[in-house]
Amino acid sequence: MTIQGANADVRQRENAQWADIRIFSGSAHPQLAREICDILGVELQPTVTRRFSNDNLFVHLGCSVREKQVFIIQSFSPPAVSDHLLELFMMLDIARSASARRVHAVIPYYSYGRSDKKDAPRISITGRLIADLLATAGATHVITMSLHSPQVHGFFSVPTDELTPRSILANHFKGRDLASTVVVAPDIGHAKQAAEFAELLGDLPVAAGNKTRFDDERVEVEIIGDLRGCRKAIVIDDEIATGSSVLETVEQLRNRGIFGISVACTDGVFTGDALPKLGAISEIKEIVTTNTVPLPRKKRLPNMTVLSVAPLFAEAIRRNYLGQSLGDLFTAWKEVKRGPDPQDPVAQED
Repeated sequence: MTIQGANADVRQRENAQWADIRIFSGSAHPQLAREICDILGVELQPTVTRRFSNDNLFVHLGCSVREKQVFIIQSFSPPAVSDHLLELFMMLDIARSASARRVHAVIPYYSYGRSDKKDAPRISITGRLIADLLATAGATHVITMSLHSPQVHGFFSVPTDELTPRSILANHFKGRDLASTVVVAPDIGHAKQAAEFAELLGDLPVAAGNKTRFDDERVEVEIIGDLRGCRKAIVIDDEIATGSSVLETVEQLRNRGIFGISVACTDGVFTGDALPKLGAISEIKEIVTTNTVPLPRKKRLPNMTVLSVAPLFAEAIRRNYLGQSLGDLFTAWKEVKRGPDPQDPVAQED
């Protein structure tokens, strides 16, 4: 068979089988779900979520899922993370009970990945607990992004695809003058990921922070690495919530004579006064994040760019649906179809 014939066969198979796919969105991030569906060329199916008078949730999937492949898209994003979790569990249970052939939980932001170890007496390793509950609720497969640490992947008892946004973030910086630039991970535990990101940008030097966390708001960071000759830095992290780790890292870089700083992360949660604090630091020239978490335009800083992960999730859904390999999506996806998110209806709705 010729290459053209093989490609035609794949397209014919894809078109013939789209009738068996059903994609739903929870209430956490419907705009991302719509964007994913637009890329795939499939319809986002209706979902009804409301509350009874006693505050219990009611969830209804708006079409038949019998013998279909069901993909349910839901980030664990604030506010109301617990509501988003329960809503997802209910949607998974509905799909399983309604005889779906496979039920895929698509979780762009798995916030409980940070609860990955027992570092105090009498606490829950909640990252594992949520993974168990997803399977109990009916998920036969999970697609997520940038779990907090490698062991979190092992918490899941069902097949789990962990995507990375490194190529999407790297594509934003490519083509710039990156001479005298160092890539910095605020946490030494993420040094490997920072090194892989630096390699995508042409083997830039790498440094990492030896971080001591005292509580959710207070950390100390000691930069480890040779910064001689470096005048600019890209600080890259998996998540920015309160911003304490990034703020301390930036302070240490300033003390080392680095004043042109870009901050990049996968999950831009930006709780509390994180954005005003980051915006007040003149050395931070830009902040780059992705849309795993909804961030309305009115809350964004002037120097902030939000990159879309929808093409990557759409490709992961397509390959799972067709039974194709996702190997290159776990490292650095070369095909970056979109940059900043398009006209953001979330901002308009807010």
